Amino acid sequence: MASIFLPETQLNKNYEGLLLDGSSIQKLKNLVKKGEGSHLEFKRKAAHPDKIAKELIAFANTSGGTMLIGVDDDKSIPGIKYPEEESHLINTVLEKQCRPKLIFTEQVIRLSGKHFVLKLDIPKSERPPHYFVVSPDIKEAYIRVDDKCLKASREMREIIRRSRSKNGVKFTYGEKEDQLVKHLNKTPTISLDEFKKLASLNKSSASKKLILLVLGHVLKVTPTEKGDFYSRF
Repeated sequence: MASIFLPETQLNKNYEGLLLDGSSIQKLKNLVKKGEGSHLEFKRKAAHPDKIAKELIAFANTSGGTMLIGVDDDKSIPGIKYPEEESHLINTVLEKQCRPKLIFTEQVIRLSGKHFVLKLDIPKSERPPHYFVVSPDIKEAYIRVDDKCLKASREMREIIRRSRSKNGVKFTYGEKEDQLVKHLNKTPTISLDEFKKLASLNKSSASKKLILLVLGHVLKVTPTEKGDFYSRF
């Protein structure tokens, strides 16, 4: 096992001497049978290391997971020929563009004479949210929802950040909050824009109230490709 930001000697390691391990191969096959989901992602190869970096960030910002390089979406396991090169591509992008540093472990599993699988295990981070730095002025956070990697909204980033605190959350349950809860008793979900209109609030005020209600466990938030939706517990 090796951690991220491997020394150059490890990155250039030749895996030709890695022995076949029937137990590891069987564990890999059993894992692949589960299919992609909230904690598992397949990649044929690291052709798009930026995308892989974002998906690793999503795992860390959510509840952790495993990425397998050398496995197809159809659950076939063709493997990769040069796991050290795939690892180097991913580590290089993360070192340059992930903040704070992402910690994970990697394992190379030999399938046959010239085919391997690179297994990346990402724990839930103790320092979220992690960001993918696009430019000095732009950074993006990602989260894992089912088998998708989604860009986190400003509200989700704040919820993730403040969820690290062990201190309780204080908020005022006033007219606007009561209006929201009554609305959700009739309609299952509400978006930020819908709440803003319902309560006649500006976007910033509506956002703050929703964040506090989620942190206070009054509401739960469900991120989707169409935006965040809030509902009662």
